[in-house]
Amino acid sequence: MYRILIIEDDLAMAQAIQREMTVWGNEAEYVEDFQNVPAHFAEFDPHLILLDITLPFYNGYYWCGEIRKISNVPVIFISSAADNMNIVMAMNMGGDDFIAKPFDLNVLVAKVQAVLRRTYDLSGKVPVLEHRGAMLNLYDTTFVYNGKKINLTKNEFKILQTLLEQKGRLVSRDTLMTKLWETDDYIEENTLTVNIARLRRKLEAAGLNDFIATRVGEGYIIEVTGR
Repeated sequence: MYRILIIEDDLAMAQAIQREMTVWGNEAEYVEDFQNVPAHFAEFDPHLILLDITLPFYNGYYWCGEIRKISNVPVIFISSAADNMNIVMAMNMGGDDFIAKPFDLNVLVAKVQAVLRRTYDLSGKVPVLEHRGAMLNLYDTTFVYNGKKINLTKNEFKILQTLLEQKGRLVSRDTLMTKLWETDDYIEENTLTVNIARLRRKLEAAGLNDFIATRVGEGYIIEVTGR
């Protein structure tokens, strides 16, 4: 099941698209607060976005640009402004496809399925891991919280990726050390502790307190309670 986020201010159209996406086995939501699109994006963590150009407050180009700062999730523009200039602009802003209104819902479904198949059948993984509103992009290794990028070293990124992929489950120190150094050579165990401590300081400085919990003698966990 894929998650589809619909950013469309025509409520009847948004609801019709949501129903059609659901019929085809996807989970779909539409945005209602057009001043707070990033919050809905972070909470829903979609696999694909359907994005209108003409929207209240900020247009679709603006939101596509904001999303592209933190994610490579595919974006399909849907708009009645289907002249060449708008189509070119949509592609230049990071869009993956463009569908002109009015459109047949069957055509929309076919386009959505094609983009999803291209993106996820080839990559085999979801591009963004999310927890408590913080997002780790697996493609460009960026980590973003509250619109701010947190710079990570290669090892810090690997630690965070491993813990987020196993969110809610304990990850042993041995597992993390194998993931980080991918070698049978002896690695000083304190090196992992130093990396975890440095990562925690960065998370706390960004406002993410208690993001990683320690189980003494066992390992580390990102707990899902209290999200």
